[in-house]
Amino acid sequence: MSKKILLTGAGGYIGSRMVEKILETGDRVLALDRYFFGDVLKDLKNNSNLTIIKNDTRFFDKQILKDVDVVVDLASISNDPAAELVPTLTREINHEGAVRVARLAKEMGVKKFIFSSSCSTYGHGKEDKLNELSDLAPVSEYAKSKIAAEKEILDLSNDDFCVTSLRNATVYGLSRRRMRFDLIINIMTLHAWKNKKIFVLGGGKQWRPLVHIDDVIKAFLMVVDENDCIKINKEIFNVGSNDQNYQVFQVAQIIKNHFSDLEIDVTPDDPDARTYNVNFDKINSVLGYQVDKTVDDGISEIKKALDNGVLQYDDKRTSTLGYYKFLMEADETLREVKLNGKLF
Repeated sequence: MSKKILLTGAGGYIGSRMVEKILETGDRVLALDRYFFGDVLKDLKNNSNLTIIKNDTRFFDKQILKDVDVVVDLASISNDPAAELVPTLTREINHEGAVRVARLAKEMGVKKFIFSSSCSTYGHGKEDKLNELSDLAPVSEYAKSKIAAEKEILDLSNDDFCVTSLRNATVYGLSRRRMRFDLIINIMTLHAWKNKKIFVLGGGKQWRPLVHIDDVIKAFLMVVDENDCIKINKEIFNVGSNDQNYQVFQVAQIIKNHFSDLEIDVTPDDPDARTYNVNFDKINSVLGYQVDKTVDDGISEIKKALDNGVLQYDDKRTSTLGYYKFLMEADETLREVKLNGKLF
């Protein structure tokens, strides 16, 4: 029997690809997003199982949740630099907005809620092989907001409301509807392809767990389809694989394997204080989850897309922080030049 799924953040890097993957299963999707990055789902509009909802998790009418079976909540200000741009807005969306969605879902009789969290919550990791019970050491507003939301949402769980939090490793790979070139593998691949040079900050000793976008989606859909809620209710799962924990200098060397004439510039300073080596045994043992893609796969598919012109690397929308700044500056300019609320 098909399910009705509300997917928030459906216009994002992960969300826009997840919509397509859910539709392939035959389930119905309510794709809710502000769609700041444009009409990214336009090629899917003819699918009768897709309903596009342009709205905001902070304000939408709870009736949208009527007869919904599962909520997958991806909506957020999606990385550390963008989250620091307007911290109050980050807290409103990433924390308060997420909790609001969960509370309304529970009120409206939704049976399952899946929250998209992040391994960034481990921040400056205090130990190696951090697991779901390890201390959290957030170093950014983004991570703090995810931790606060995760705690409140998990506390809403009961026998009738199954809640799961998935802490994603740093994501990489091709998402043609809303590509991001502000993630470590993606941006290094772009710089290698475009400039034949990449920069490794802070000496490159920082740890990053990595996971392909398709493997993130695979984890979410496994939880969507899991019938035994005892396994997943009020549980946290790190999403990734133990063999894709890399130090940044190692990532640079993997990139170099794909670009023989690449120059690697190592610098001692790095404003990003995160370093975390993460353990992914729990999701494997409880759900039987294993990744299908490697970092090499991600680099190859992005390089191919750039070679073929599938990706427009100079599009402002491929940098989350840069695009938000552009929108804010454009909004300020329009406010200044409008007369009686009109531009012309």
